[in-house]
Amino acid sequence: MVGEVLPDRDAGRLGGRRDWSWSPSAVSGALFVVELTSEKVCLRVDGVGAGRVGVGVEVAAIRRGGEQHAPIVFLHGFGSTKEDYADLAYRPEFAGRPFLAYDAPGCGDSACDDLAGMSIPFLVKTARAVLDSLGIRRFHLVGHSMGGLTGLLLAHEEPGRVLSFVDIEGNLAPEDCFLSRQILTHATDDPETFLADLTQRARQAPSLASALYASSLRHKVRPGAVRGIFESMVGLSDHGDLMKKFLSLPFPRMFMYGEQNASLSYLGELTSGGVELAEIPHSGHWPMYSNPVTMWDLIADFHARIS
Repeated sequence: MVGEVLPDRDAGRLGGRRDWSWSPSAVSGALFVVELTSEKVCLRVDGVGAGRVGVGVEVAAIRRGGEQHAPIVFLHGFGSTKEDYADLAYRPEFAGRPFLAYDAPGCGDSACDDLAGMSIPFLVKTARAVLDSLGIRRFHLVGHSMGGLTGLLLAHEEPGRVLSFVDIEGNLAPEDCFLSRQILTHATDDPETFLADLTQRARQAPSLASALYASSLRHKVRPGAVRGIFESMVGLSDHGDLMKKFLSLPFPRMFMYGEQNASLSYLGELTSGGVELAEIPHSGHWPMYSNPVTMWDLIADFHARIS
């Protein structure tokens, strides 16, 4: 696979490479300078399946550099984007901490030549290609939902690169497919119709922040990418030995979940396996929307302790 960083094409939009050096900002009484780079990373990634070689991918990313700490890499969930994690730049407890967040292919501002070939294994390959292209060798990993599953498989394949893993309700068992299994339970051949119906069901679901999530879902996901991602999420959750993979990871792990999902059947197994649990009050599946302050506090505390 080949990766390169595209040059600046338009300093006025997120799509081109752009360096921001913002004026000092007041957050919780502290003054500091926020320096973020926004860029597109052009890659060719081998797809999954016959004939899918060198798929063109253009990944939209935001990041902050630094030499004193290993970076934190954020992988967003289905229907979300890199901006879910941009607030780290304003949190004083993360001052000076390098990080990377990017939109998965078919999501947000990222593009892909083969939307029908999207799958979790392809997202794992893309993650590896992005990290290699940007010269990130070792890192702390944070993944939410689909990003948690992607991160789990990446960490399982390359455990020597990952220093820690905060898994925010990433798929570990069949019960986690409350969105993705709808590709089977509400099947339709039309991608546009499926995404529209999925959005409406999410808008009406009795889950904290679900309506907020649904309000932008159709703007953050390409309809053609949904089937492959969802089918692979279901297949891996049902048959991928995900719990065994997660418990075998040789570095500090935290599993974060909203209090609305405190009935997840495997929480006791995680505790017995040495995984730290972090319950987010007043939250469901999307703590970055329902209770971001507590989410960031717990991630910062976890990183401070393992450092």
